[in-house]
Amino acid sequence: MAFLDNSGDIILDAVLTDTGRFRLAKGDGTFKIVKFALADDEIDYGTYKSIADSGSAYYDIQILQTPVLEAFTNNTSTMKSKLISVANTNLLYLPIMKINNLYESATKLDANRDVFMVGVNNDSMTTFLSTTQGLLNGNKPADGGNYIRVDQGLNTNEISPTLIIDPSLREDVYSVQMDNRLGSLVSPSGVPTNFSFLDDDNIAHYNFAKDNNYVSDIQVETDPNLVAGLNTQMVIAGPRGTKICFKIKANNDLASNDFLFNKLGSTFTYVSDGGSTAAVKFIDSTVRVMGATTGYAIDIPVRYIKK
Repeated sequence: MAFLDNSGDIILDAVLTDTGRFRLAKGDGTFKIVKFALADDEIDYGTYKSIADSGSAYYDIQILQTPVLEAFTNNTSTMKSKLISVANTNLLYLPIMKINNLYESATKLDANRDVFMVGVNNDSMTTFLSTTQGLLNGNKPADGGNYIRVDQGLNTNEISPTLIIDPSLREDVYSVQMDNRLGSLVSPSGVPTNFSFLDDDNIAHYNFAKDNNYVSDIQVETDPNLVAGLNTQMVIAGPRGTKICFKIKANNDLASNDFLFNKLGSTFTYVSDGGSTAAVKFIDSTVRVMGATTGYAIDIPVRYIKK
């Protein structure tokens, strides 16, 4: 990985992914680019100057000359902030996504480490970690009530949360990406689901449409007597769109052997409520949730733990 110097001429640096090279290598004429996406992950719009001594052509010169990363094929490290086209030119706010850590204890991050903890075996769930905030039952997801919830909407106090979000800004379809070596997704009720596809980096992609199993509308309350109570359970200040909820099932290999823990992880000392301690193995990872409408993405920190 390196930076490209674009202080002079504009540089176009492009590479094909492993899948793209595989299809191109077939040589049968089937390789065609039919879709593409653009993003501005590396742009700091705060460097834009509305006044410049040299004229308006230099307002954005610092942005244009900012070094950018060379092209690389790892899809998990790119395209977090995709560019979109919105027909409504009167918008003052665009929707975001946030982890809802208010609605239920299920959605709260571990207080000490700011991650969701996924217990991979029975000992991890019962011996030391049974009361840990943010703990997900990765061994038997159907037995645990905790799940992860992400809310979507306009996070502003300038627009009342009793209003309905513009349909063009509502996320009705989500893509969830995670390391398939470590775990898989299950519904809040504990029902497993198959991934849509597995890419060359062993990242599983799950696509969910609004169906109340994973994706559903966030309640909109118009009764003034009930609005205040509902707002105490919300992380989106303005109009709300949809929410996506899910659990994580740990890969059986994590429970049966320590190979990935020794190769990718480390250990930390856990102190139980009673004061006893234990060395716990862990692997840190992320689960990315991306909206299909706006392309907005959020990376959720996940720690697989094994006692």
